[in-house]
Amino acid sequence: MAELPPAGIEALDTPDLDDAVAQSTLCDIARTNALFGGHAALGFGLERLTQGCAAERLTVLDVGAGAGDGTGQIRRVLGPNWSGSTALDHHRIAARMCRKRGIASVVGDIWHLPMRQRSFDIVVANLVLHHAPRNDVVHLVEHLSEMARLGVVIADLRRSAVAVAGFRIAGGILRFHEVTRHDGVLSIKRGFTKSELHDIIVDAGIQNPRVHRRFGWRLVAYWRTSDENSRYRPRARTD
Repeated sequence: MAELPPAGIEALDTPDLDDAVAQSTLCDIARTNALFGGHAALGFGLERLTQGCAAERLTVLDVGAGAGDGTGQIRRVLGPNWSGSTALDHHRIAARMCRKRGIASVVGDIWHLPMRQRSFDIVVANLVLHHAPRNDVVHLVEHLSEMARLGVVIADLRRSAVAVAGFRIAGGILRFHEVTRHDGVLSIKRGFTKSELHDIIVDAGIQNPRVHRRFGWRLVAYWRTSDENSRYRPRARTD
């Protein structure tokens, strides 16, 4: 049996989590993304963000990439305009799992991103914001926005007692690792309401972010960072 961290702390946020446990938990999270709306929410945000965008060969920074399972959705949505993704995660196990998928991966601290500002066209953060202390989450959104030339997509959890109960049942049926079940409940409790997420993004200086509720008690937010840049202007009509 894995040793769980003190109440209120997610095991994946601790530096001494056993490698095998971390890998099992990251695999479980990938399954929840596939089954319970995480990939769909990310895809929805990407589709809306890039709608009418004339740019080609878009680069993506996947912050908190975990096992790298979101890359398939990113590739599917962007299609021939996808120029590749870079995965960023603080877990070396996550980086190893991403590299096995053929994804360029960086182990780094989200608060000290090892890249220059505007290094990528799109920045995505799936299941990342709820890990940040509430006092720091606005600063985190500012960080993410500074990295993107075109825009940002955030997908996270909508806080709900029903979602907690549902996850507990699903975790047992799907035989998730005990650490996954522990962290999953905390993650949902740390989630946001739609209005909370909107206000956080506005407090970070973002004008008119779009925030939507999606299947699986998910929230997705997206915004453009560079509408003035001609590279990203909508294609002119030819009819």
